[in-house]
Amino acid sequence: MDQVEVLDETARFPRTERLREVVALYLQGAGLGDREVTIVLLDDASVAEHNLRDRGVEGPTDVLSYPTYEPDGAWFPGVAHLGDVLISLDTAERQAAQHGHSTEDEVMVLAAHAITHLTGLDHHDDEEWKPFLIAQARILEIACEAQSPS
Repeated sequence: MDQVEVLDETARFPRTERLREVVALYLQGAGLGDREVTIVLLDDASVAEHNLRDRGVEGPTDVLSYPTYEPDGAWFPGVAHLGDVLISLDTAERQAAQHGHSTEDEVMVLAAHAITHLTGLDHHDDEEWKPFLIAQARILEIACEAQSPS
């Protein structure tokens, strides 16, 4: 498996290779260059099924994280795969319009958010949100840098 695998189950996201490249650069910069992640792009209905089955919450959400193992502050030996990230492309499109940026940017933000969860972090208060906000801003910086000619 490549470091980042992107599966577009919607067949609507034209930039899967760019997403893969930017997420790989993000992982490198975050000290996770030896880790792998799978990103699956789904529609609201599919994400809603996972959300109900796995969290007991009705309706879609923007992103779900499924760690390969349960992080406890230390990496499980020998497991390179951080986990799976499920992103609702429908919700990402709506949120992109609300945030005033592209769907591609929103998908990258959601990927960085989910990867932060895969490292064992959560956000129950403002202080815990900080690493998520930093990750989300950083992936957009990386995307911008990767797009600019050197």
